[in-house]
Amino acid sequence: MTVRVLLAGASMSLVLAGGAVAQVEPQVETREAGQIVYQGVPATPPSLQAAIAPYYNARSAVFEDWLPDGSMLIATRFGETSQIHRVAAPGAARTQLTFFGEPISSAKARPGTATFAYPRDVGGAEYYQLYLRDLAGHEIQLSAPDTRNQGAVFSKDGTLVAWSQVTPGDPNYDIVMADPANPASRRVIHEGTGAIGPLDISADGQRLLVARYVSAAQVEMFVLDARTGDLSALGPQGRKIAYVGGGFVDGGKAVLTLSDDGSEVTRPVVIDLASGKVRDLDPGATWGAEDFDLSPDGTTIAYAVNEEGYSRIVLRDVASGKLLKGPELPMGVLSSGLKFSPDGSKLGFSLSTSTAAGDAWSYDVKGGTLTRWTESELGGLDPARLVEPTLFRYPTFDKRTIPAFIYRPKTAPAGGKLPVVIQIHGGPEGQEQPSFNPRRQSWVNELGAAVIIPNVRGSSGYGKTYLSLDNAEKREDSVKDIGALLDWVARQPDLDASRVAVVGQSYGGYMVLAVAGHYNERIAGAIDLYGISDWVTFLKNTEGYRRDLRRAEYGDERDPKMRAVFDRIAPVKMSAKMKKPMMVFQGANDPRVPRSESEQMVATLRAQGTEVWYVLAKDEGHGIYKKANQEAVRATELLFLKKVLGVGE
Repeated sequence: MTVRVLLAGASMSLVLAGGAVAQVEPQVETREAGQIVYQGVPATPPSLQAAIAPYYNARSAVFEDWLPDGSMLIATRFGETSQIHRVAAPGAARTQLTFFGEPISSAKARPGTATFAYPRDVGGAEYYQLYLRDLAGHEIQLSAPDTRNQGAVFSKDGTLVAWSQVTPGDPNYDIVMADPANPASRRVIHEGTGAIGPLDISADGQRLLVARYVSAAQVEMFVLDARTGDLSALGPQGRKIAYVGGGFVDGGKAVLTLSDDGSEVTRPVVIDLASGKVRDLDPGATWGAEDFDLSPDGTTIAYAVNEEGYSRIVLRDVASGKLLKGPELPMGVLSSGLKFSPDGSKLGFSLSTSTAAGDAWSYDVKGGTLTRWTESELGGLDPARLVEPTLFRYPTFDKRTIPAFIYRPKTAPAGGKLPVVIQIHGGPEGQEQPSFNPRRQSWVNELGAAVIIPNVRGSSGYGKTYLSLDNAEKREDSVKDIGALLDWVARQPDLDASRVAVVGQSYGGYMVLAVAGHYNERIAGAIDLYGISDWVTFLKNTEGYRRDLRRAEYGDERDPKMRAVFDRIAPVKMSAKMKKPMMVFQGANDPRVPRSESEQMVATLRAQGTEVWYVLAKDEGHGIYKKANQEAVRATELLFLKKVLGVGE
């Protein structure tokens, strides 16, 4: 075979025998710093690195659970990664309990003991092992090696624990049960189908409430017989229902859960196990409930409602549905689940606002007192410079309006217009909310930019019809919503439509790539973080336990009609339209969107001469969780945005 090399500017082609042309990525400068590999990326000036550091020195405290003595377990970061700490009382010191290089961001207390279960992986690969640890640091591994484990649930007396496990390449989870004091007692009590996991264990330990996640719009619920492994379907059959959480009530005769059956939004319902009758505790709800907990005696439900992105907590009597007095929260976002204390007197949760990092709080159910347990530091940031966003809606192509938040600098440039950064969430069923976000605040203050976070169709929080508007062949309708946002920007007197950058991660990364393909002339640059570049290769290479879940949302590539849609909308196949500079970030160990998705996009763009900055973190997966990596990557993002938006030092 003859090979002939042709050079054309920055690109290079190989002409093979028979005249076929293969594009070859041109050579680019590569350097490493710590765990980060940079390709075609200029070094970050020390002044910019120093400017970005305070944003990532800021830390939050996330409530995880109550211990029997009334103290809290929280997750917070004092070093490189988030770890589990204990707080004995409001305002008390945060005593660190776990000490690992890998982040530990969740913990669940074993009832009646001063021990807690937590998951830990390596390098962001998400193959979590489950451990039980006491306050002195002694721990045992509950889960089997070479498995992925999640969703640990304890019986109310702490004598049993159940969780779901899956092996590499297998799409089907199994349910495992054990005596938490004796890991050797673990046994598979149900060989599951799909993404199935436990929600609650009955008082006698003979039954489990389990849920199978099919998609954001469909979650099936069952009662599992722990002795036989048999499942009994729960609730109305023959239609798609999305359930969220669940627990046995009324002495195990009924189940309380959140359901969207017969409604646009999820709200609490009680399902009688014998008759199947459903009792609605919040009929006529207009905003969806997202999480809940039951008081230890089963008489009171506390649930979080998402109202236009802001959180509120509602308490009701389970028997009557009567509304009870709840906490009056600051305008913010709950950043963790709700949990009653073991004696039922207090409700624990976490809350963050746009201008204050998240902290752990409690609400005295009888006294009505709201108490802040932690005071998290802003890392040297000036609170006066932090910006509250404004909620607005803009019209899109099919007469709908799209909700979005905009952050504007407190000091506008004299006589000039603001550059714009549009950040698009992942999921696609995610939702941008006005929580504390150092990245957005750094764009506002260090770039002097307006930052817009839209919730395009397909976002959660706005009802199940809105959630389904981007499914399968309708995928690019959400991209059109960004086109409509670019139109809105052009109509604003204080925004510069010639200086707009788009940023997104995971599914938001796909959105960024699609926007770069469809609206190249209307953006100045794009940042894609571990985005999907080709639907077929993504579905082929994502972890086996996720593949069917993603097919339910995106479409099934094995269907010829859907495959034709994927071929048409794959960003890598519209790369010729992408002429503006792009930054791409990828975690090397990402099991969800493998690095091959980013690297085939980078190679294609470079081969055609498009400028690409490529950043790879060797010890991260789907996200950036280590502080040093966060600072390095976010500083590179800021350097890139300064360049494409024309913002001087």
